[in-house]
Amino acid sequence: MTKYVFTILLVSALIFASPAMAEGSTVFIIEVADAISPGTAEFIRSGIEKAEQSGAACIIIELDTPGGLAESMRMIVQRLLNSKIPVVVYVSPRGARAASAGVMITMAADIAAMAPGTNIGAAHPVGAGGKDIEGKMNEKVINDMVAHAKSVAESRGRNVKWVEDAIRESVSVTETEALKENIIDVIAKDTDDLIRQINGRKVKDKGILKLDDADKVVFEEGLRSKILRIISNPNIAYILMMIGLAGLYFELSHPGAIFPGVIGGICLILAFFAMQTLPVNYAGILLIVLAIIFFIMEMKITSYGLLSIAGVVSLLLGSLMLFEGSSPDMKLAWSVLLPTLLIISGFFVLVAGLVFKAHKSKPSTGSRGLIGEIGVVKQSLAPEGKVFVHGELWNAKAKEPLEENTKVRVVKVDRLVLEVESVEEQSDKL
Repeated sequence: MTKYVFTILLVSALIFASPAMAEGSTVFIIEVADAISPGTAEFIRSGIEKAEQSGAACIIIELDTPGGLAESMRMIVQRLLNSKIPVVVYVSPRGARAASAGVMITMAADIAAMAPGTNIGAAHPVGAGGKDIEGKMNEKVINDMVAHAKSVAESRGRNVKWVEDAIRESVSVTETEALKENIIDVIAKDTDDLIRQINGRKVKDKGILKLDDADKVVFEEGLRSKILRIISNPNIAYILMMIGLAGLYFELSHPGAIFPGVIGGICLILAFFAMQTLPVNYAGILLIVLAIIFFIMEMKITSYGLLSIAGVVSLLLGSLMLFEGSSPDMKLAWSVLLPTLLIISGFFVLVAGLVFKAHKSKPSTGSRGLIGEIGVVKQSLAPEGKVFVHGELWNAKAKEPLEENTKVRVVKVDRLVLEVESVEEQSDKL
């Protein structure tokens, strides 16, 4: 009898456990006001997982984005569709937008909402430089995105025709038009108003939202996702790569400095970590590497500045070609590109010039630095004796006998023995 009672209680607990997810008293808020990137995807993913673990009533993603990377958008959409608790995407605050990739994210929500004065749409995919993708590839990319968007819209019971138009024709609408066209479910002036309006709403397969006196918890970024989001910005990744290359270049030209090499290595690793998540054009990377080779050759070959000019041109072209994202936020800003290019190019040219000058200058230390120095005989050279040169007493020899206090010039150094000649005799010869 006890066994049956325990079984009934266990089954009852399992039956009522699922609706409890939608009947919690906590609303998780995830604020996204940035381009859709790998860092954004990681932030949203970790936020949803945290909300699921804590048994929150729902998640509200406050969205304001110009778009971003298609792959990152797909990761976010997939996570929203498979969330165990209701997800609300709220385009806010006033003046915000859900453009391009933001359209798909909004469509994937259990409840889609917008604030007054916002807009949604313009999801047509574009290629490098913001230009239309040409040829058959354009058709393939658009058809793939349309099929994905229609599938998401159908699963959420939203306007399939409008989503297709937003992708094919870059259609964009205001919040009132979006509500009328069955693109969104709610217009709310702020988060509190949104919570009041969705309270009691039934969410398919996830129960009824009970948000009376719900506590709002703003999800904070973890250190990992924060670092990923920061360095996955093309401008930051580019600066890190330039610092990394400059540091390694300095270490190679001045072996033993250590600190520049360490900093350069760390920055370069971070840059490559960021670039694996960004739309990188490898021709751009090869041009930048070629520029470094030109600068290194400048130190070894007398080109009268031609290799430095070639390096600067190659660095400029490589920087312009480096990223090829469809969104302006996935490209290098001119305000970052030009100053960085000027500083790094100037650094490379300066270091190459210093190294070249050092190679051509007369040695001032070591045995080679003694050649040509003037000294005084302290012990008669007949033919060997001692001379005082450069503040030190040296064993020396001469081809002819030289008396004490005779001025001599060092002409050769052989195993710590100086070969000298009389300065007076040399003057007579001249």
